[in-house]
Amino acid sequence: MPRFLHRIVLAAALACAGAALANEAAIRKAIEPKLGGAKIEGVQPTQMPGLWELRVRTPDGVQLFYSDSSGAYLIEGSLHDLRANRNLTEDRMRRLNAIKVESLPLDLAVKIQRGDGRRMLVMFSDPYCPYCQKFEETLLKIDDITVYVFMYPVIRPQNADHSKAVWCSPDRAKAWLELALQHKRPAAAATCDNPVEKTLELGRALRVNSTPTLILANGEKVSGGMSATDLVKLLDEAAKSAKSAKK
Repeated sequence: MPRFLHRIVLAAALACAGAALANEAAIRKAIEPKLGGAKIEGVQPTQMPGLWELRVRTPDGVQLFYSDSSGAYLIEGSLHDLRANRNLTEDRMRRLNAIKVESLPLDLAVKIQRGDGRRMLVMFSDPYCPYCQKFEETLLKIDDITVYVFMYPVIRPQNADHSKAVWCSPDRAKAWLELALQHKRPAAAATCDNPVEKTLELGRALRVNSTPTLILANGEKVSGGMSATDLVKLLDEAAKSAKSAKK
């Protein structure tokens, strides 16, 4: 590139960077004092021209908001890319709240494997959650998967012994599926040393506020169930992402 063109490109880049910093400063100055003590951790432009993403730290974790370049308007909600049919806010939140899967105490989870088990999913689930029951039915349609179930009995805490009895059963995977799918209480007594109280503490520490909550191989956290087709796509994408991150 000729030297004079290089100088023009560099000057344009510096001008854009300066404008971005000015916009960020204006947004922070206008909006942060009105967030009730919450702090803006980051400001950056979105894919939509003129719209800026605000990453805000709240007592419930990181939340995303959007603003114009001056900070005169604040938008709360999801940003969708209709061409790609993607919820950009949801995708971004999954990345921001990613969990280190290797740090999870998987020895406290019920392990269920089908096929070669190459797809991996961690799940916080309540056996008396209707959405969890429906999602368990979806999981039955997926082969080559290993599911680690952290039993999370929060909907009917008075029935926590049913989850404890799963752990005390000779075949934990079978006992869990019968409880989650059929509400069939395990025959085993809930008297063995079990991890249910620890998984409740773990869920609260990870801000698991709904069931089912899914954690993918790349650490991204997803709340709620989905179709088998969408789940397989998500599991395979997460596996590739996790593999790339380790390189």
